Amino acid sequence: MMTIRSLAEVRARLESLPGTPDSAANPQRQFEDLEGNCIQVLDSEFSDFLPGELEEYLQTYLYLRQLELGLIPFPDPREE
Repeated sequence: MMTIRSLAEVRARLESLPGTPDSAANPQRQFEDLEGNCIQVLDSEFSDFLPGELEEYLQTYLYLRQLELGLIPFPDPREE
């Protein structure tokens, strides 16, 4: 039976999962840990969401975290 879960619950879960001890000082390592956690969540909870919903949310969340960690440049709004 499918249950519809809250995406806010997913974010809270992701933010509560620990990273590796060396990730705090290394933004790339932080992102890699987070990416691994997202994969785990997707594998274990995809059936709790509408088709495609969790994947889209996790991809967007990872993009945001890359921006926040300075791993990719912030898009210039003047460019298209």
